[in-house]
Amino acid sequence: MREKFRLEISVESVEAALAAERGGADRIELCGNLSAGGVTPSAELMSVARSRIRIPIFTMIRPRAGDFVYSAGEFATMQVEIETAKEFGMNGVALGILDSNHHINVDRTRELVELARPLPTTFHRAFDECPDLPRALENVIRTGAARILTSGGAAGAREGAAVLERLVASAGNRIVIVPGAGINAANIVEIVEETRAREFHSGLGSTLPYGSRNYKRFETEVRKLAEAMSRLQ
Repeated sequence: MREKFRLEISVESVEAALAAERGGADRIELCGNLSAGGVTPSAELMSVARSRIRIPIFTMIRPRAGDFVYSAGEFATMQVEIETAKEFGMNGVALGILDSNHHINVDRTRELVELARPLPTTFHRAFDECPDLPRALENVIRTGAARILTSGGAAGAREGAAVLERLVASAGNRIVIVPGAGINAANIVEIVEETRAREFHSGLGSTLPYGSRNYKRFETEVRKLAEAMSRLQ
């Protein structure tokens, strides 16, 4: 039997995380400032979310918005943030480091992956800034990360579906490719069928503005996604 499809929902508040859980999300990605692509959430947010959310929570490790080339001080901050995530019971982390040429910084990323263990690491959409995605895939695998969150280098997963399918095939059982960006109930079936991935990520930013407090609608949209995926099992 094939493993069930899994749905990860990115949120920036406990209320949104609860709504996602009620809607049928399998995992939460906890962030601060989603409108800037997500940064590390506060320790307080991690603590409260962990106390109230039953499903797994992965936390973003990103010390600032902007590019993914980090100074020594920023790298040290990321190390502290990983330790904080472990202290507050997070189930995984999402991070990404590039070099000045927009290639995967294998050595620094591997160091953070090792620090995060036993928590699994997702290499986030910094991956999509790399000029050679097949090469980037192999480099992320070298870091020991468990997943790659990617739109296939496109603006959204729908537009990058053909590339995502190739990445899924190339990855095999070595790493999990998680399509994300622009995924909603209107396109999830097509994206599942075209990419052949098993895990998917959405912040529902194409449906609701980030920071919206319409948690009832957020729950409804998550449920639509989850139900559409379940019908494909």
